[in-house]
Amino acid sequence: MLQTLYDHFWWDRLWLPVNLTWTDLEDRDGRVYAKASDLYITLPLALVFLIIRCLFELYVATPLAALLNVKEKTRLRAPPNVTLEHFYLTNGKQPKQVEIELLSRQSGLSGRQIERWFRRRRNQDRPSLLKKFREASWRFTFYLIAFVAGMAVIVDKPWFYDLRKVWEGYPIQSIVPSQYWYYVIELSFYWSLLFSIASDVKRKDFKEQIIHHVATIILLSFSWFANYVRAGTLVMALHDASDYLLESAKMFNYAGWKNTCNSIFIAFAIVFIITRLVIMPFWILHCTLVYPLELYPAFFGYYFFNSMMAVLQMLHIFWAYLILRMAYKFITGKVVEDERSDREETESSEGEEATAGAEAKSRLLANGHPILNNNHPKND
Repeated sequence: MLQTLYDHFWWDRLWLPVNLTWTDLEDRDGRVYAKASDLYITLPLALVFLIIRCLFELYVATPLAALLNVKEKTRLRAPPNVTLEHFYLTNGKQPKQVEIELLSRQSGLSGRQIERWFRRRRNQDRPSLLKKFREASWRFTFYLIAFVAGMAVIVDKPWFYDLRKVWEGYPIQSIVPSQYWYYVIELSFYWSLLFSIASDVKRKDFKEQIIHHVATIILLSFSWFANYVRAGTLVMALHDASDYLLESAKMFNYAGWKNTCNSIFIAFAIVFIITRLVIMPFWILHCTLVYPLELYPAFFGYYFFNSMMAVLQMLHIFWAYLILRMAYKFITGKVVEDERSDREETESSEGEEATAGAEAKSRLLANGHPILNNNHPKND
């Protein structure tokens, strides 16, 4: 049964154009072709990446954070409370008003005290500024190196300048070692991101990130199996072109270098829009959708590859919307923040309580005593 499934999975008609078989892609005369077994190494390499990341964050990113004076905000911890902790872990982090009243009767605390407890407890679970900085540093380093290395791999290839040459001789296109290692390293890195996503900083687009990582892994793997290697290297380089700018903007944001962060973010937004919303659909997608049909009839691999490309393009449009919202805030003079970030809650209720207490004290002191006129303008 397993052999039958294996034979069906690797059926020539699924992966290759008509009248071609896997025999046509066997190594011969010194020419090497892509094989599925070439990518087995990516899973153990993903674990190696996780180890390298831990060492990088400990011995490079942490000292760099200290050098840039990345300061952690002081967080007030929620006092131990068995009743509230049980509700927090089992029912949810945002109790409704009815639930607050019930918890108030069970715990003997006021509604405002319960709201404050949940606010502090939620803040405790949010990742620290140092954790965010180290994660951004690691991704910045990889994306920058990957972009430079990727450009070195493809910049001297004729199909980098003439997209029709991407399909010249397809699928009987041999590969070179630089293409192999470019694929292996990129795919291993995305596997490592998928493995660590549960412990990484969670943002509002958490589900979209999972979809992106899975779609990227499937797209890269399939493009290697079906020898869409030339198109695959173009897609990888295109994605790496803007990612390192975003991560560097995050680093400067966490370090408090707001002007530098904003300048880099604007550069990132421009590069992202050009690469993901212009070059990707009008050059790369056009290349994978139109040019192959000039050489052979559409087959399953053609539809599958372009379906994965369409998934990535939809994610690009979603993220472009978030980026444009942030750019609008920047242009209008508002604070630029990562739209995907979960903002830390402030102790506003406590501030209101302190203000109310101060006003009450002021009224008590005013009885029978002269009070100063506090209506003078403030000096900034």
